[in-house]
Amino acid sequence: MTNKPILVTGGAGYIGSHVVKLLGERGEQVVVLDDLSTGNEDAVLHGELVVGKTGDQPLVDSLLKKHDIDTVIHFAAHTIVPESVSNPLKYYANNTCSTRSLLESCERAGIANFIFSSTAATYGIPENDSEPCVETLPTSPINAYGMSKLMSEAMLRDLSAATDLKHVVLRYFNVAGSDPDGRIGQSTQNATLLIKVAAEVAVGKRDQLYVYGTDYPTPDGTGVRDYIHVTDLASAHLSSLDYLRNGGESTLMNCGYGHGFSVKQVIDSVERVHGKPIKVVEEPRRAGDPPSLIAAVDKIHSTIDWTPELDDLDVIVKTAIDWEYKLLERQHNMAKAAV
Repeated sequence: MTNKPILVTGGAGYIGSHVVKLLGERGEQVVVLDDLSTGNEDAVLHGELVVGKTGDQPLVDSLLKKHDIDTVIHFAAHTIVPESVSNPLKYYANNTCSTRSLLESCERAGIANFIFSSTAATYGIPENDSEPCVETLPTSPINAYGMSKLMSEAMLRDLSAATDLKHVVLRYFNVAGSDPDGRIGQSTQNATLLIKVAAEVAVGKRDQLYVYGTDYPTPDGTGVRDYIHVTDLASAHLSSLDYLRNGGESTLMNCGYGHGFSVKQVIDSVERVHGKPIKVVEEPRRAGDPPSLIAAVDKIHSTIDWTPELDDLDVIVKTAIDWEYKLLERQHNMAKAAV
């Protein structure tokens, strides 16, 4: 029996495009809905790209009906934490209200399976940040990004309780790296994620890397985070899809490696892979940054069939730096073509 097509919202973005790549490689039929506000048309390697907004109900209704879709994988969201603090309504409009509209369309269409891209920002600052975050921790987001995702989780949970919809919520930790094949990667403008920024410094796109806080109660004084390669994260979505198709019950899981690296360890890796030092500027701590944030991963490994294959900091960093060089090459070729 052939599986029905899958709608991937935000499938032209960083994480979504990696999921679309893996789906296409295993023969799934994919429809991508993306407004290209931060995504890139070139990143959609498989399926059909429809340019539009997740909150456009007539458009979503027509796509679900036209393609006889029974599964939605929902990425489309704004994800920059500092921006969510300065412009919270932008995040509630796009991340929460548009998700509500999407879920209503899914209910009308009788969608069977829904996989939601969430975040460890829903936990806020755990009371005991020296211990891995388990899924049963109280949720207390400290910014609009985390709260907008938590509200979407609640809507999805309640809709599943009231209907036949089954869902998987994946709470991401620190996603990093790029497709090892070099075909797609993280192209976000003004990125704030550490490994992306450090890679940009390494290739000369930025002058220096700012380190916020060197006096944390961690082994080397800098913050520790659970970094997961984007391809391993993408494969967790395919395993979640298989879990739901095989009759799995709705569930929420952390998605990380279960161990962390400090900011200094990341810098050491960048310099090791790059072969030369990068300029680092130390700054005071930022408000709201916990010393350590690590995923507890017992649940995901006991629930779905998922084995990470790229759990190596140097591998993550190398794919990030390789992608930055590819972006520079593209910019150079575009500049030549424009002359």
